[in-house]
Amino acid sequence: MGRLSGKVAIITGAARGMGETTARLFHREGAVVVIADVLDTEGQAVADSLGEGAHYVHLDVREEADWQRAVELATSLGSYQVLVNNAAILYAAAITDATPEDYMRVISINQLGPYIGMRESFAAMKAAGGGSIINISSIDGLQSKNGLSAYSSSKWALRGLSKSAALEFGRFNIRVNTVHPGGVFTAMHAAGDKTEPTEEDNAFYAHHPLPRVGLPSEIASMSLYLASDDSSYSTGAEFIVDGGWSAGMRLDMLPTAQ
Repeated sequence: MGRLSGKVAIITGAARGMGETTARLFHREGAVVVIADVLDTEGQAVADSLGEGAHYVHLDVREEADWQRAVELATSLGSYQVLVNNAAILYAAAITDATPEDYMRVISINQLGPYIGMRESFAAMKAAGGGSIINISSIDGLQSKNGLSAYSSSKWALRGLSKSAALEFGRFNIRVNTVHPGGVFTAMHAAGDKTEPTEEDNAFYAHHPLPRVGLPSEIASMSLYLASDDSSYSTGAEFIVDGGWSAGMRLDMLPTAQ
């Protein structure tokens, strides 16, 4: 028996990258997975490669009708108990260079999308007797960087939204938590076709506590913990998977363990 046996999970942005890795891990752990994305060819290919217990659905997270179809599919497959709001975009620009349209595109996908997903999933999870909603935020939902005003705003907002949902949904045994990755070796990190990071890819992290970029599987493992009953008393919380980035930087000019 896998850790997610008997559960149906929707994972958004699951056609590639961290979402795909999460879908594959959940499927391996016994879940029926609904792979949701706007990349239809890639998403269907992931579902086909997993075989039985994997289904693809087109989902633009900004569209209520798409969410309703995805939830309807999930409930038709069994006990819909897990939602991973993973789909997101990164946009980098100075505040003075970006337009309101640029800003709102990020907000609509990264913030509004999870809101609609949680709202549309609530009734089904309540009927199932509970569930776990995992909202993928970012280290930039705990701090920020220049050029990331839209992205950071959306990821901070996702923290607050998750806490509000945890308060509202908790009495129905629906847990809501955020995961905060640091740098992760995906397309957003310019991984391209590479499956393993090179020394050059890791160079930026040389002064981090763990001096390397994170792997999608490491973030997916945290999502697995939150999706499973192992985390049954955790809700409204932040789970940081950043290699120690938020702890600070190791400086060569100061003493350190040898």
